Amino acid sequence: MGPVGRVTVRARTTRLDLDDGSARARADTLAVEEPLQLEVDGEQLTVTMRTPGDDVDLALGFLHAEGLLTAAEDVVSAVHCTDLGPDGEPTYNLLRIAARPGSRLAGERVARPFTTTSACGVCGSASVEDVLARVPAPLHADPVRVGTDVLAGLPDTLRAAQSAFERTGGLHAAGLFDATGALRCLREDVGRHNAVDKVVGWGLREGLLPLRGSVLVVSGRASFELVQKAAMAGVPVLAAVSAPSSLAVSLAREVGMTLLGFVRPPRANAYSREDRLVPPGASGETGVGACPTAVLT
Repeated sequence: MGPVGRVTVRARTTRLDLDDGSARARADTLAVEEPLQLEVDGEQLTVTMRTPGDDVDLALGFLHAEGLLTAAEDVVSAVHCTDLGPDGEPTYNLLRIAARPGSRLAGERVARPFTTTSACGVCGSASVEDVLARVPAPLHADPVRVGTDVLAGLPDTLRAAQSAFERTGGLHAAGLFDATGALRCLREDVGRHNAVDKVVGWGLREGLLPLRGSVLVVSGRASFELVQKAAMAGVPVLAAVSAPSSLAVSLAREVGMTLLGFVRPPRANAYSREDRLVPPGASGETGVGACPTAVLT
């Protein structure tokens, strides 16, 4: 599903030279951040700050992570209600969802609305224990093997596919790859968790969940909520170009996910289930040994 609304805007800025104190006016391209209000059967559920585009996928992924949605068929319709911004352009900041009668989304919604920001992914959960309780069956049985040479190429492939990032420098990305390194889905957003929700929502809408045998690559750090969202979607391998948090590592180990951080070729750190990482050319074999140092070649 294509973008709706503006992803970038132009703005005036002053370019400063910090060495000699000179300044000159210029135009800059900024990533758009606007609120998206989600309504389910006429009731407001949440407001999240996001970059417009793929809003239906964002909503589906968010509802899936909250444990309110298990199949795209539970959503009868999702319709933007357009309103006009200060410049007279439509903002597409209200998404009205109709739930299938008898579905969990229709009957067991969270009793109170909650607000999320572009930096928050666990908002709406009463506690860490509540989040852990909503993670489905562990991923230990997923037999996927990924070559370290394949992993080495994923960050560059992700970056090359980030069209909006190239113009703004201000968007996170989440990319879903198969074990051979083929990109299946990429989404961008000002929020790391939004980008992941958009990918999961795409998978839900396409009927692909659980996302077995896949690798999810994120452009920033690996936080607890990203591991939780990936685990609930059935993703066995999560790779981040920056650091994981301690709680992210703990959750990954508990659910059987392979978690990598600092994936910056030629090296990466593997924090859990490194047995899925194999030497170049061995990803399609069975019974091969793990790459114990997880050094990318």
